[in-house]
Amino acid sequence: MCLAIPARIVEIEGDSAVADAMGTRWKIRTTLTPEAGLGDIVLIHAGYAITKVDEEEARKTWELFEEIARIEEQEKQAGGQEGPA
Repeated sequence: MCLAIPARIVEIEGDSAVADAMGTRWKIRTTLTPEAGLGDIVLIHAGYAITKVDEEEARKTWELFEEIARIEEQEKQAGGQEGPA
């Protein structure tokens, strides 16, 4: 499965950049998106910014990731409890 993560470019120098998504930062390349600049939100896949995305699209994706994390945490906590005999 392939997954691209939306992240905001917080540092940029040439085609090297640092992008932040929900507090996690990655060193990325903007070679494929030379139009991307500081403050832009891009989709990151395999260390490359592959396209720019708008704020609303990114926010929806971040909310989905947060919901997945909440569900996983609930399942993890429920796994520690004994079920019916």
